[in-house]
Amino acid sequence: MKLLALIGIAVPLFAQYGGPAILSRGEAPSAMVGPQLDFRPFVEVNGVYSTGLSGVTLDQSGNVTNDSGVGVRVTGGISGSHNWRHTLVGLSVRGGYTNYINKTYYNSTDISMNFAVRHQVSRHIGFMWENSMGIFNRDAGLLGSISPAVPFDPNQTYLPTTDFFNNRTIFYSSQLGMVIQRSARLSFNFGGGIFDTNRSSEALYGVIGESAVADVQYRLGKRTTIGAAYSYAHYGFGQVSSNTNGHTGEATLGYQISHWWEFSGSFGFTRVETKFIQSVPVDPAIAAIIGISQSNEVVYSLRYIPSVSARLSRTFHKGVLFLSGGYGMTPGNGLFLTSESLTASAGYTYTGLRRWSFGALVNYIDAHSIGNVYGSYGGETASLHASRQLFRTIHLVAGVDAHRYSSGNFQKYNQTVYNATVGLGWSPGDIPLRIW
Repeated sequence: MKLLALIGIAVPLFAQYGGPAILSRGEAPSAMVGPQLDFRPFVEVNGVYSTGLSGVTLDQSGNVTNDSGVGVRVTGGISGSHNWRHTLVGLSVRGGYTNYINKTYYNSTDISMNFAVRHQVSRHIGFMWENSMGIFNRDAGLLGSISPAVPFDPNQTYLPTTDFFNNRTIFYSSQLGMVIQRSARLSFNFGGGIFDTNRSSEALYGVIGESAVADVQYRLGKRTTIGAAYSYAHYGFGQVSSNTNGHTGEATLGYQISHWWEFSGSFGFTRVETKFIQSVPVDPAIAAIIGISQSNEVVYSLRYIPSVSARLSRTFHKGVLFLSGGYGMTPGNGLFLTSESLTASAGYTYTGLRRWSFGALVNYIDAHSIGNVYGSYGGETASLHASRQLFRTIHLVAGVDAHRYSSGNFQKYNQTVYNATVGLGWSPGDIPLRIW
């Protein structure tokens, strides 16, 4: 995942731009932004089976716990968008409680919300406020799925999507941006943001950060927009004296292949500056004189890494298909601090068949920690969820998630966990229950 990029406002709803989405601004596919999506609530009751349940504890043999559990999950939420003359509001909220019958230690309340407001102040100036927040014990990869209800791509924000343990995690990310549409071809973007990820276990690292961004975009023709962007990000880690500063410069491209197909991407480099204070043993002869056995050492590193992102998308009236990938700097996952990460994802959400609704998501990450410890980690996630309308408001819902954690340096990090659900859902309306 690349450095945080803010969302622009130059879209047909408000301004005169009307071109392909600009991924470096975090925009969702442009064909998704205009249509209004009715706000629709839902409630689900599911049976759930999970493997690989693991708290930040050891079992009697001194190994990390690895449990399985059967339980009941109650979930509810609402999603939709509304357009006024100068304002667009998009909302997607999902929350629930899981109770494991014989493994109550892993009972959890999980909430996620994406919320965005766009407002056109004048013909040439618009503002965007984007928020992602939530609470979870272990995410199954769904935080990074693009929702037709919200006009931004959460993959371009700081989502804690690679957490290893079943541990209470609270996260928040907020960005505020302004776009100046100088002409039908030329636009400028300025903004800043904050994010915070807090993990309840004292053995895991939380992170708080700030960002800033500025870019210029020029529309060459009906289908093509090019530009240049600069962004800055700062990571500060809790429970340890470590911080990272990143400066990124990129060239950007947006290309509208057809009305429904679109490509957007960027390429550049990031200057990564990391400082970490660690304790080192003092020579016994020195310790005998000054009376201490350890001292602090400042570890400093400076490197330049590629910053790349790309997305190919196909928008439908009721959903979206996307392929995306990138390489850049991330704040790690609580076990590992600042990392270089190669990511790839593919997703498909569709609600529009006569009785069926589908959602599928695949994520891949290959990361290398350059913060507290040096080593590789990563894995793959696959999710498939579906609903079938049984009666007008009652739906059969089912889903399965699989996540493989892998590391060539830390063998005990390697494991695969599964989560399966099946149950009934309620949602008003004549179409199948919306997935995600």
